[in-house]
Amino acid sequence: MERRTLWIAGGAMALAGLAAAAWLMARPAPVRVVTVQRAPIVQAVVVSGRVEASARLDVGAELTATVREVLVREGDAVRAGQTLIRLADDEALAALRQAEATLQEARLRRREQADVTAPVSEQTLAQAEANLRNAEREAERARALVARGFYPTQRADEAERALAQARGAAQAARVQAQANRAGEVAAALAAARERQAEAAVALAQARLARLRLTSPAAGVVLARHVEPGGLAQPGRALLTLAVDGPLRIEAAVDEKHVRQLAPGMRARAAADADPAQPFDAVLEWIAPAADAQRGTVAVRLALPDPPPWLRPEMAVSVEIVGARREDALVVPAVAVRDPDGPAPWVLALRDGRAVRVPVTLGLRGVGHVELASGVEAGAALIPQTEKAAAGDRVRALPAAGARGPDIPQGVLSR
Repeated sequence: MERRTLWIAGGAMALAGLAAAAWLMARPAPVRVVTVQRAPIVQAVVVSGRVEASARLDVGAELTATVREVLVREGDAVRAGQTLIRLADDEALAALRQAEATLQEARLRRREQADVTAPVSEQTLAQAEANLRNAEREAERARALVARGFYPTQRADEAERALAQARGAAQAARVQAQANRAGEVAAALAAARERQAEAAVALAQARLARLRLTSPAAGVVLARHVEPGGLAQPGRALLTLAVDGPLRIEAAVDEKHVRQLAPGMRARAAADADPAQPFDAVLEWIAPAADAQRGTVAVRLALPDPPPWLRPEMAVSVEIVGARREDALVVPAVAVRDPDGPAPWVLALRDGRAVRVPVTLGLRGVGHVELASGVEAGAALIPQTEKAAAGDRVRALPAAGARGPDIPQGVLSR
């Protein structure tokens, strides 16, 4: 009898538990909601970047040599053509002196050829031709006297030999004089030797010039990578310069937000060095390709009027301002599910149940999103922070996160 009583009591308790569980399951779960409101919204993208000069140049050596002197330090302003670094040049100077001496010798030899050798050869030719004429007359006279019997035949033979020698000497003098005349072989050879010596001097000067590193443009020294006594080698940067010109900002934007940007958009930038003094910027360039590893796209912003204290390599935060709508249906971004997917949706509270509603997104502000379609003003939405799923019975607690028309804009990307 007692056991039967215990079974009955246990069954009653189980039924009571099931009834309580059923009652709890049937009771709507409390959730906080946000309300769709009409308010202005500004679409903006916030990115981090760095201030850059219009161009950066690395100054390096074309030859391997020891650094003798570094004439500038970081922060120094330099002008175009200013000597920045001197490398060891003893050997190059000696080679230049040798080439200059060779050039001087070549010029003297050319002058000698023009002023001495050429006139002497002309005089030698004239003398040889005079001797030839005398020899011809003497040979003709000897032949006539031998024919009349006044001279022996041997005398005529001697005259003929003298004539042949005179002819040979005249021919040699003629060739020599011709060679020494302007534009002929000897003169051309002397001129060629002079040009060769001039080229050797130019080569030695060029080698010496490569041991004196100068600034290719006016700018500021950003970094000094070498000290006197160090070794300069081709391909190694010894100094880094920022070329004078307008400053700009280089930044990277998440690739999923690039569709919202366009050249010409206004922006506000603030440097970490002085966040209290923001300054204007303008989006001027968007890279044609994304960085596959980082998933970002490089952008460049012009600075029409940068503050005087702004320097290259300073870190900055930039808010790129896009479209603005004065009267939009706005909700906190936390209320939108899958906002970057192909079919964003919200969880709306309708007739005591959580209902999945597809929506179309409009502008995206800082922490808030415009709903272009899918819901009406005043609709209650369940944010992602609440534990509720489509189809659940729910009841609204006092709205959380609802704000008046002055809804702040939030960060789209960073």
